[in-house]
Amino acid sequence: MEAAVLKDYGSDPEFGEFEEPSPNGMALVEVEVAGLNPVDHTIASGKFPGREPPLPSVPGLEGIGTADGRRVYFDSPIAPFGSMGERTLVETDELIDVPEGVEDGLAVSFGISGLAAWLALTWRAELREGESVLVLGSSGVLGQIAVQGARLLGAGRVVAAARSAESLERARHELGADAVVELGGEGDLTERFKEAAGGGFDVVVDPLWGEPAIAALGALNVEGRLIQIGNSAAESIELPTRGFRNQLGRIIGHTNFKASRELKREAFTAMCEHALAGELEVETEGVPLSDIGEAWNRKNPHRKIVVEISRGRQAA
Repeated sequence: MEAAVLKDYGSDPEFGEFEEPSPNGMALVEVEVAGLNPVDHTIASGKFPGREPPLPSVPGLEGIGTADGRRVYFDSPIAPFGSMGERTLVETDELIDVPEGVEDGLAVSFGISGLAAWLALTWRAELREGESVLVLGSSGVLGQIAVQGARLLGAGRVVAAARSAESLERARHELGADAVVELGGEGDLTERFKEAAGGGFDVVVDPLWGEPAIAALGALNVEGRLIQIGNSAAESIELPTRGFRNQLGRIIGHTNFKASRELKREAFTAMCEHALAGELEVETEGVPLSDIGEAWNRKNPHRKIVVEISRGRQAA
């Protein structure tokens, strides 16, 4: 079958031929699209503890496809068959049904990125109606979904924070943010966060860490929660404790890997339903599987990169 093939840790996968998977009790999924995520690069580097892929193998954790007549989302393919090949294997009870009417690229956006945003708000923050929410890194796919999700889940005030002025305009005018804050702008960032909040925040969604997280912690309300998802701004920080301690603040970690399948299924289905109602959107960019060598390192954090596995089959 045609696939992206990883031959060495740290190298870019190449378009080529790979062995066909044999079900052996697993669900055989005909893959339509695969999502390309930062975690795919980490796994392919061989530096993700416990998830070192065999060599050679097909990279990719998530995708949309069909299995036994069902249209499904999956995020746990069986090695060495990742999502970036024409077919893969998945445990049947790990499959999540995709509602009709939700386009493939949008559906896969509700996977790794969408689940991190949605579950951060529901499962980890336990967001309550009327609470104020700050979304750091709001220009990314995760951030875009978190801004919209916070509004859909009943937040009283939603503030988007990012470096891109263009993405902040979109967050305000299209995604439902009440206010925006430009990271890297002039003035004390904590004070600018407080001003945008009209006081402080009950929940912070943080895929950045680093200076933005320190500033956000200073803007927490009493018993506020910062949900820590990623560290694209810094691996570590020096955290002053007095103000944070006096606010009874909490830093709560999140990873999709620790969420139950039922939690993921409920969150994925909820996002799809909101999308069908025209209430949740994500900008996507499709690339054919044959261009995986070029697409692998593409830097476009404001769109979901979707590898179109089926495009080659249709052309053939």
